Amino acid sequence: MDLTSYAELALRLVNSAAGIDSETDQLGTTDAFRAFVAHYPHVRGPWTHHDLDALRVLRTELTEVFATAAQRDHSAAAELLNALLIQYPVRPVLVRHDRSRWHLHLDDNGSLADRYAAAAIGSVATVAAQYGMSHFGICAVPDCRAAFIEASAARPSRYCARHCAGKANVTALRNHRRSAAGYFAAG
Repeated sequence: MDLTSYAELALRLVNSAAGIDSETDQLGTTDAFRAFVAHYPHVRGPWTHHDLDALRVLRTELTEVFATAAQRDHSAAAELLNALLIQYPVRPVLVRHDRSRWHLHLDDNGSLADRYAAAAIGSVATVAAQYGMSHFGICAVPDCRAAFIEASAARPSRYCARHCAGKANVTALRNHRRSAAGYFAAG
C-alpha cells in the first residue's frame, strides 16, 4: 500500500468547497456527494448524512493543515496533522487476492467518513514524512484557494496544478517591466 496514492482524496476534500473546484459545495447535497465519491472504491458503500457532516468538519480541519503549511509554520501544521491522525487512525490490514503477494490495504471497517478520513490524513502525513511539510499548502496566487500536494522529491511548489505558476510568472514579469519602464522614464 502506497499511502501517497490516497493524496488525491485529501486534495479533493479540501478543494470541494464552493468556489474552488466547483461553483457549488461538492458536499452540499446527497447527489453531489454521490458524484464526489463515485470513482473511489475505497470510499463506496452505505453512508448517512452524518458522514456528510463529518466530512465537512474534516474538510475544515484539513484546510487548516494546508493553510498552516502554506504559511510555512511547519511545526503547527505537524501538530494539527498529528491530532487528526489520533482522531482518525489509519488501520492497515494484510491481504492477498488475485494471485498477488501479501500486501497492505486500508481496513474497510468503520463509517464512510472514517475510511475517507484515514486515507486522506494518512496520505498527507506520508507526504510530510517523505518529502517535508513544504510540499503541500494552498496556492500562492491570490485569487486561487486550491490546495496542492507536491509528492515528489522536486523543489516544493507554491502553486496548485491549475497553471497558477505560469500565471504568477507572467504577473511578475509584467510588474517587473512596469517598474523598469517607470524607473527609466523617471531617469
